Amino acid sequence: MEILQTQFAGNALQSWLSALLIALAALVIVTTLRYVMCRHLNRLAGQTGLAFWPVLAAVVQRTKWLSILILGLFLGSIAISMPDKLRTAMNTAAIIVLLIQAGLWAAAALGVSVERYRQQQLSKDPASVTTLNLLNFIGRITVWALVILLSLDNLGVNITALVAGLGVGGIAVALALQTILGDLFSSLSIALDKPFVLGDFLIVNDLMGSVEYVGLKTTRLRSLSGEQLIFSNSDLLKSRIRNFGRMFERRVPFDIGVTYQTPRDKLNLIPQIIREGIERQAKTRFDRSNFKAFGNFALVFETVYFVLGPDYNEYMNIQEAINLHILERFEAEGIEFAYPTQTLLVQQQP
Repeated sequence: MEILQTQFAGNALQSWLSALLIALAALVIVTTLRYVMCRHLNRLAGQTGLAFWPVLAAVVQRTKWLSILILGLFLGSIAISMPDKLRTAMNTAAIIVLLIQAGLWAAAALGVSVERYRQQQLSKDPASVTTLNLLNFIGRITVWALVILLSLDNLGVNITALVAGLGVGGIAVALALQTILGDLFSSLSIALDKPFVLGDFLIVNDLMGSVEYVGLKTTRLRSLSGEQLIFSNSDLLKSRIRNFGRMFERRVPFDIGVTYQTPRDKLNLIPQIIREGIERQAKTRFDRSNFKAFGNFALVFETVYFVLGPDYNEYMNIQEAINLHILERFEAEGIEFAYPTQTLLVQQQP
């Protein structure tokens, strides 16, 4: 038909129709394939529980409609002739879009992989969570840095000179942002050295709380009274930190004072009573109990034992049981606890 041979912009109408059909076919095929793969992969991820399928499903879902559209237009453009400059621009645009889409795929795969591994390790090794968050951040920066550099290279930019210029500019930026970079490197130090992990109970100067989040700039603690405490990572590492999360057992010293009128045989019995009270409790280890000193108003006994666990509530329950045992035995033996007293001697002058 003659109408199909009509020329438009240097191409016959038949060529334009062919290009349109190729573009539409590519859009329909890729869109349908994306939909089918997403459903199938999500079903496999739920049935098998393998880490590979959720990662692949996330990668497919991150395929953007704009990328599919540009792919269709690029395939359709093959059926028509165009000037060399326009063809080069079309090829460059397609490559850049493909690089951006590859960056989205890589970021999605990295994010899902890290999140799944983080959930698995959270109960086994909380220290690895901080490291994984930082590695995820560094991985994303690396991926997008490569995408940008490769895109600029395809645009004809001399990336060698650009990298050298970025090095000089990076020094200036580092000087201007040294506080932020200090917190960033402190975050790296926390991730690698692991002085504390999520869930640890910390005392920092006169503040205390459980570690709730370790970020790139700040670390957040949840205090006992409920409010959130926020520390910059640099300030936190410069402080003296008491980490009760690393406590495997708790050393407990306590003193008891009895009156000076207590007979000697009763004084010899007191360490035995205290030891009995401690050894009757589970998860304790007796260390010593001694007649320590002659106090101002009491004979002082010092006792040391260990609670075989870090839980504070458990320690308080054990101490309460020991105190009740001592009280019961002292009542039975007629031993009196001392309390602050003063004896006033009045001498009558002749």
